[in-house]
Amino acid sequence: MKRILVFSLLLLSCAPFACVQEWAKATLEKSPRHREWVTVKHDGRAVETFVVYPETKSKTPVVLIIHEIFGMTDWVEDLADQVAAAGYLAVAPDLLSGMGPNGGRSSDFAEGKTMEAVSHLNPDQVTADLNAAVDYGLKLPASSGKLFVAGFCWGGSQTFRFATNRGDLAAAFVFYGGPPDKEAMARIKAPVYGFYGGNDARIDATIPETITQMKAAGKAYEPVTYEGAGHGFMRAGEAPDANEANKKARTDAWARWKALLGK
Repeated sequence: MKRILVFSLLLLSCAPFACVQEWAKATLEKSPRHREWVTVKHDGRAVETFVVYPETKSKTPVVLIIHEIFGMTDWVEDLADQVAAAGYLAVAPDLLSGMGPNGGRSSDFAEGKTMEAVSHLNPDQVTADLNAAVDYGLKLPASSGKLFVAGFCWGGSQTFRFATNRGDLAAAFVFYGGPPDKEAMARIKAPVYGFYGGNDARIDATIPETITQMKAAGKAYEPVTYEGAGHGFMRAGEAPDANEANKKARTDAWARWKALLGK
């Protein structure tokens, strides 16, 4: 019953969502940057991972991108390209790799089925997949060895949790995700930056206690809430039918994110 309730809350918090994001796909197809799918293997698993390279001569930090509960969508691929356009090596694993029909990934699920599948992923498997994708990215000749992580919706919560399990992070960027257990916060070494929508009551309700708990643990946590924006504003703010609050939140959050990456 608890799992069903959590799944239902995730569905509500991540709506609305366009299953076919043609606008994101069209934007990505115009990109001049090199992008590729690679298979990262570990512990008997094969994790299909989307990698986008920045157009630069110098080595650059790696930004691990953790997708929403909707799995690896066109928007996530487009976002990875935007991160690369900002000058970073973007690594975005499909955490549903091998979990789809006939051993497929996100794109092989029937419409609407990825949400349930993501909500049932084993946390230890998620951590192992993320570590494998990160280790792959850090070993690429284009990598400077510096590592960031950013995630959205379900991926925002996983980003906060990943910060409790990965000691070499330079920073973690949590977009409208919940915090990990209080006990796990003691393991966090990197600063955590939060990005939240003002009209996202369920997630926003966790912020005051998270501030208190992170402070008690002696950890850096800087949340910013964008007035009038809803859950998922980084995606919704780019959509053709975006409202003004989500558009502004997405613009302001992206500017803040890039400034923090460049620190």
